[in-house]
Amino acid sequence: MTLSATFKSFFESEKSAGIFLIFCTAISLSIANSAISTPYLEFWHANILGLSIEHWVNDGLMAIFFLLIGLELEREVYSGELSNFRDALLPVIAALGGVAVPALIHFALNRGTPTQAGIGIPMATDIAFALGVLAILGSRVPASLKVFLTALAVIDDLVAIVVIAVFYTANLSLIYLSGSLAILAFLICLNRIWRIMSLTPYLLGGAVMWFLMLKSGVHATVAGVLLAFVIPFSSRSEDISSPSHRLEHFLHKPVAFCILPIFALANTGVVIGAGATQELLSNNSLGIIGGLVLGKPLGVTLLCLFAVLIGVTKLPPDLRWKHIFGSGLLAGIGFTMSIFITNLAFADQAGAVNSSKLAILVASLCSGGLGYLWLLLAGRSVGRFGTHE
Repeated sequence: MTLSATFKSFFESEKSAGIFLIFCTAISLSIANSAISTPYLEFWHANILGLSIEHWVNDGLMAIFFLLIGLELEREVYSGELSNFRDALLPVIAALGGVAVPALIHFALNRGTPTQAGIGIPMATDIAFALGVLAILGSRVPASLKVFLTALAVIDDLVAIVVIAVFYTANLSLIYLSGSLAILAFLICLNRIWRIMSLTPYLLGGAVMWFLMLKSGVHATVAGVLLAFVIPFSSRSEDISSPSHRLEHFLHKPVAFCILPIFALANTGVVIGAGATQELLSNNSLGIIGGLVLGKPLGVTLLCLFAVLIGVTKLPPDLRWKHIFGSGLLAGIGFTMSIFITNLAFADQAGAVNSSKLAILVASLCSGGLGYLWLLLAGRSVGRFGTHE
């Protein structure tokens, strides 16, 4: 399988981003459990222009991250893995299984309790970490697995965005929401009717749409995804005249080496107290860990297996079921998106947020480690015998 230069650039940036995220997370955890823990945590809660710094990071900077996710999804839909209906079915089905089973595991353990709101936490996949592990494996895994996992993770995050918009919206203001949608409609006209190719009006309109979305009660980061789909896109590979193409290339490094690391620093200051072990045994934590570590690979593999058995779709020629299971393990690295949803699910519940983040870190570490070892052994078996088992 031949990978486009755009995809290779995206994939390589995720490798470096994953390593840098691990470094920033380790720093944040160390400081949060040191003698300067209090001033460090208070810094992120300092108020600037009516919002805390953490709030600005999660609602502002992360909107740019979601813009990049939207641009990547747009490229996949128009010219990538999702452009062919039959080829798109496998990662779509995998993503649905990887969302549904973890959610059911968490729901089964937390139904009717105050922590039921955390059902969305184990649904998500962290693209940077998941692809970072694959990048470290290099040629030990088939090229189509990289494309499959990318499509799976992007769809996974799209589902998470829908969940955020629908289930984690409070105090909805129809006036502000209508204003935001009006801006969206205007930007669609700029693209479809007037064929404006300059990025400037789209970015300015997107900023206004973000503000109105923030005031509407719908999470402001949704504006980033919506903006991505109104920016003019060319289906020609490496088309530098395409505003979407130029913006995606421009955003890769700032998102990977600035926005996501800042998000990690702001959100992984988890205080690990004497009762940490007990917290990990709570129903909410078990739901998160079970959903990510067990639910993801089971959901991805079983739903794909069912779809292939009934003839709805088929595996790419160079993929085997061990690769699908391995991708399911890597999909259990929730991290960024799971932490993001945690902040929404348990707003103003510091204890639940702290314990949920600890569970996410444990689950993501387990999923990443297991996924790496599984695919490493699968790659060695291919190298030894020259064929896929």
